[in-house]
Amino acid sequence: MAAITYEHIKTCKQSGARLGRVHTPHGVIETPAFMPVGTLATVKTMSPEELKQMDAHIILSNTYHLFLRPGHDIIREAGGLHKFMNWDRPILTDSGGFQVFSLSDMRKITEEGVHFRSHLNGDKKFLSPEVAMEVQNALGSDIMMAFDECPPYPAEYDYVKKSLERTTRWAERCLKSHARPEDQGLFAIVQGGMYEDLRRQSAADLTSMDFPGYAIGGLSVGESKQLMYEVLDYTVPLLPQGKPRYLMGVGSPDALLEGSIRGVDMFDCVLPTRIARNGTTMTSQGRLVVRNAQYARDFGPLDPECNCYTCRNYSRAYLRHLIKADETFGLRLTTYHNLHFLLDLMRKVREAIREDRLLDFRDEFFAQYGLYDNLKGF
Repeated sequence: MAAITYEHIKTCKQSGARLGRVHTPHGVIETPAFMPVGTLATVKTMSPEELKQMDAHIILSNTYHLFLRPGHDIIREAGGLHKFMNWDRPILTDSGGFQVFSLSDMRKITEEGVHFRSHLNGDKKFLSPEVAMEVQNALGSDIMMAFDECPPYPAEYDYVKKSLERTTRWAERCLKSHARPEDQGLFAIVQGGMYEDLRRQSAADLTSMDFPGYAIGGLSVGESKQLMYEVLDYTVPLLPQGKPRYLMGVGSPDALLEGSIRGVDMFDCVLPTRIARNGTTMTSQGRLVVRNAQYARDFGPLDPECNCYTCRNYSRAYLRHLIKADETFGLRLTTYHNLHFLLDLMRKVREAIREDRLLDFRDEFFAQYGLYDNLKGF
């Protein structure tokens, strides 16, 4: 029995959006799904119980960061990441590639892997396809990611071509060294920058290896949203119908909608938790910076249309006070709201696909959220 299987329920008649379920050893993920990011085996400021309250089906953790601390040997000894962090639903771990390649002045790429210095203390470290598999096998995540090179944007054609060919060779090495295929599903990552022929080459090479799922990497790295959507338009159809499709590092409400419309099943991003910590919240009317002075005497909820714990119990004035005073509870409340907002948005997306009205839902949402300009050209 494969560790990961995709069950297709229906395709929206208005678009290419898919309603489905990803079956994993720790439960089912209803798709399209947003995955909160728990980099260091915790979604910053949130407890597992709170994540379940807001109906998070799956969370993401980071191989690079857990490799550096506490170390995968300690997590293996604890009985794996699920036990270590007391989370009994699915977990996806990324391979660490993106983080290592972000350390441009502290790393050296070879065919074997990447030599780099820890951002924590400068210690010399090495990550390769084999090490990334060893670490993720020890973590015991439901979905593991192949070790890939994420090229910067913009990047020259020849560089991106060499990079994606190396990523393909690395994906093959990941498959060979993956020790627990019956317990953990390994996803490959399609690269190729903003070049259509390279995306086609990457997708063809990787789909021939028959991974349980496929991710689209190298987007949301500084390119315009319009360019990202163009790349998705020609890349998503290259991926197998019967496997989950995951767009990495994307989490703004408009991109979640546009990605879903194009047939993407899974998304992750630190955006909702990161902006929450500086007092920026997502509401049905658009972004609201609750730390701003105009909310000092505003005793209404963050979002009158939201029924999350924060909006049911606390005012904008109180949240502003907490954030201005650097109180941790303020960060918890804004983080809770933002995650609830995106998870609830994806619930509405699934409902709209079920009812064959996702494009109508997008138009209504954008009109209210203040993103109607994004509809130009559709």
